[in-house]
Amino acid sequence: MIKSMTAFARQEVTEPWGVLTLELRSVNHRYLDVSLRLPEELRVLETKLREGIQQALSRGKIDCTMRYQPHELAADDIQLDEKLLEKLSTASEQIEKFFKQTRPVSALEVMRWPGVLQHPEVDPEVIHNAGLKLLDEALKDLIRAREREGEKLKQIIETRCDGISEIVVEVAKLVPEIKQSWRERLLTRMEEIKGELDETRLEQELAFMAQKIDVDEEIDRLNTHVEEVKRVLNQNKPVGRRLDFLMQELNREANTLGSKSTDARTGTASVDLKVFIEQMREQVQNIE
Repeated sequence: MIKSMTAFARQEVTEPWGVLTLELRSVNHRYLDVSLRLPEELRVLETKLREGIQQALSRGKIDCTMRYQPHELAADDIQLDEKLLEKLSTASEQIEKFFKQTRPVSALEVMRWPGVLQHPEVDPEVIHNAGLKLLDEALKDLIRAREREGEKLKQIIETRCDGISEIVVEVAKLVPEIKQSWRERLLTRMEEIKGELDETRLEQELAFMAQKIDVDEEIDRLNTHVEEVKRVLNQNKPVGRRLDFLMQELNREANTLGSKSTDARTGTASVDLKVFIEQMREQVQNIE
C-alpha cells in the first residue's frame, strides 16, 4: 500500500502520577530523519524511541515530542526537604553579612527553589513503560494517516497516468498523417532542387530526416513507463524513489517527443505531457 510521508498523530494518557503526551509529525524527506524532544524525566528513553520509529518507518522527517506533567500536589501531599531548607537558610544568613536585606525572604520564593517541594515517589519504570506504549499507539495512528493520504496520492497519480495514455494514443494516431505530410513536402522541395544535389547525398539526408522525426520509440517508452508507474503503485513497500526515477524517465521521453516534433499538434502534446508529469512529480515527492 502506498504511504504518504505527511501525517500527524497524538496520544495522551492520564494516570495518578500525571499526564503523558506524545506527538508525531511527519513530512517528506529523502531519507529517515528522526528528531526527539523529551522531558528530562524521559531522556533515558531516547534510544528506544528512536529504534521504535526506525523499525516502523523508512522515510520522512519525523518530529517526536513527549511532554510529562505531574499532577499538582494536594494539601496533604505537600512535603518539604528540610535539609535543603536548612542549607538555604544558612546561605541566606551568610549573604546578609555582606548585603543588607531590603525585604524579608518570601516563603513562596523559597518553595519555588528546585527540590524544596518533594513530590510523592513514582516508579520511573511505570512512566517509561507508559511512554513506550504511547509511541506504539501513535505510530499506528501515524501509519494509518500516511496510508489514507497515500491512497489519495495513488488515485491522483493514476488519473494523471490515464491522461498521459490518452495523449500518447492521440499522438500515435497522428504519426502516419504527420509522416505522410512531411514526405509530400519533402518530395515537392526535392523536385525544386533536384538538379542541385548529389543523389547519394540526398538519399542519406532523407534517411537521416526520416529517423529524426520518427517518434515510435518515444511512444513505446511512454506507454512502458506509464505501465510501470501503475505497477509500482500497487506494491506493498516503499516506492517513492522508484517513482521519482520514473518521473525523470517520463519527462525525458516527453522532451524528446517535443524536440522531434514537425507538427504543432505533437508540440502541444509534448507540453501537455510535461504538465501531467510535473503534477505527478510533485505528488511523488510526498510518497514514502
